[in-house]
Amino acid sequence: MSAGDVKHDYHLVNPSPWPLVGSIAATVMALGGVIWMKGLFGLPVHTPWVFFAGLAGVLYTMLGWWMDVVKEANQGDHTPVVAIGLRYGMIMFIASEVMFFVAWFWIFFEMALFHEARTLSSIEEVRTAWATWPPAGVELVPAWNLPLVNTLTLLLSGTTVTWSHHALQTGDRKGAKIGLVLTILLGAMFTAIQAYEYHHILEHKYFFSEAASNAGLYGSSFFMATGFHGFHVLIGTIFLTVCLIRMLGTGFTPKQHFGFEAAAWYWHFVDVVWLFLFAFIYVVFGGAAGAH
Repeated sequence: MSAGDVKHDYHLVNPSPWPLVGSIAATVMALGGVIWMKGLFGLPVHTPWVFFAGLAGVLYTMLGWWMDVVKEANQGDHTPVVAIGLRYGMIMFIASEVMFFVAWFWIFFEMALFHEARTLSSIEEVRTAWATWPPAGVELVPAWNLPLVNTLTLLLSGTTVTWSHHALQTGDRKGAKIGLVLTILLGAMFTAIQAYEYHHILEHKYFFSEAASNAGLYGSSFFMATGFHGFHVLIGTIFLTVCLIRMLGTGFTPKQHFGFEAAAWYWHFVDVVWLFLFAFIYVVFGGAAGAH
């Protein structure tokens, strides 16, 4: 429905192919992942092409769908009432992401606080490994080296994205662009540092040495929590990059820029999650708890 046909404050979305196309692509990607890892119908055919075909479909859906949303905003379909709905939607999405990370914190805390329960196992190696926290044989990642650098990097990026948002609100597009570019560069720097840290952990077998062969849960929970956060940083960096591309054109005004505002909310969420990861996984239940 065009802007001229609207007789109310709500936006009635035109028929869209993207929900169906996206569902089919996601299904193909999931099946492709199974084929890649397990083979095709029990046969040793571990081809990755089905997975990547599905991934291409998902990325195509994301691009097309988001372009349609941008067009709707430029056509005036995002009225104040619709904008409120968009804000509620983003808030609920971030809340769901918070609960996602709660699961990873939960398993790590459960192991750190109640690791003695595993000493009741009938297996001698398990009792020995879990008699202390971190488990015997696990070499800790020094919290005050690369993790601290990444913490400072994300905190600085939170400052630059706030500067960019404030500059856009006051009509300073040049300042908004500079702040956004700095935020993207800091996000890329975080990803590069974490990739180097992972390489170092795997190369030196911090969590998976022969002495720590019965303590794989520590490494699994560490990589799941920090790895998924790293993935969120990558998504947030892409999110902000799209906003920069729009800002370099004619997109966003001091009054209408929810796309960038939502990206800034997401980035601050990523910052806060990392602070909890650094404080508890690297410091409290990492270095401090392992020191004794």
